[in-house]
Amino acid sequence: MSPVIRSCSEHSVDFSIIHTGQHYSYEMDKIFFRELELPGAVYNLEVGSGLHGAQTARMLTGLEKILIEDSYDAVLVQGDTNTVLAGALATSKLGIPLGHVEAGLRSYDRSMPEEINRIVADHLSDLLFAPTETAASNLKREGRPESGIFITGNTVVDAVAQNLAIARRDTSVFSKLGVEEGEYVLVTAHRQENVDRQENLSGILKGIELVGNELGVTVLYPVHPRTKKMIEQFALRVPDTIRLLEPLGYFEFLLLEASARLVLTDSGGIQEECCILRTPCVTMRENTERPETVDVGGNLLAGTDPEAVLSSAKVMDLKERSWENPFGDGRAGERILCLLKETLSC
Repeated sequence: MSPVIRSCSEHSVDFSIIHTGQHYSYEMDKIFFRELELPGAVYNLEVGSGLHGAQTARMLTGLEKILIEDSYDAVLVQGDTNTVLAGALATSKLGIPLGHVEAGLRSYDRSMPEEINRIVADHLSDLLFAPTETAASNLKREGRPESGIFITGNTVVDAVAQNLAIARRDTSVFSKLGVEEGEYVLVTAHRQENVDRQENLSGILKGIELVGNELGVTVLYPVHPRTKKMIEQFALRVPDTIRLLEPLGYFEFLLLEASARLVLTDSGGIQEECCILRTPCVTMRENTERPETVDVGGNLLAGTDPEAVLSSAKVMDLKERSWENPFGDGRAGERILCLLKETLSC
């Protein structure tokens, strides 16, 4: 959302950031506000973690109170988190115009909580800011009015373009971690359907180990708190070839992502960023809501079987990094703001 926030500031559009506190540690929260030089949240509900229902209920209660007390011309939500679900529900019930940034993404796997969240948000939203033609087509097939669908590109392109140059001013993360550019594999894995299932998480760790051994390079794994907890709960052995790291700042991670030999992930956003940066990616899932990354040749779906992860990694490691970026021209934030102002006649 940072490019939309920056566009609001540049065009003197009054706005406020409402933070639910779904992410609340310094590494997963405050560091992003600081590094991206974003204004602080006007509200922070501090809901913390918890079961989906309880967490969403706390958000819904807090958001409804804020939206009633303050006067908003429109509310924007972005992505597929529980925050988006609660924001969409609270806003739509109060009759406030609602815009969904990154609308129309579909994995067609309803066992994923994120899939439910984005479907509900799309069907409650008045303005659907789809990043690609594929996303817009998904919305049309589901009967959403074409008059409310806008293909804007993805704000992740804006964010990468705006921040990579800044990140490159300080490349000390490589020396700090003792790695050379292009000589390591970068890993992220945190999806509920992967890390909450012992068989899947075990398969991911084994697959990562096989890839590291095959390529003969260091494996860097900034581990999400949820994943770390489940590794301990399942008493899984982390292979010696995998270096578990604390979560990194946005700039540090962006640098590592841009210079990695290969990225293994189950994150949707990381798939997009790798595609934009032309870093070969293997997705440790059976499906993706970012099929464009696969279509252009920047990504392969491997699931969590170790041998499948290894075989996909070997293919992507040899891939020519010449695919096209399918996610837009880096002006999505400004485009979304212009469309919003036009629609609201402000």
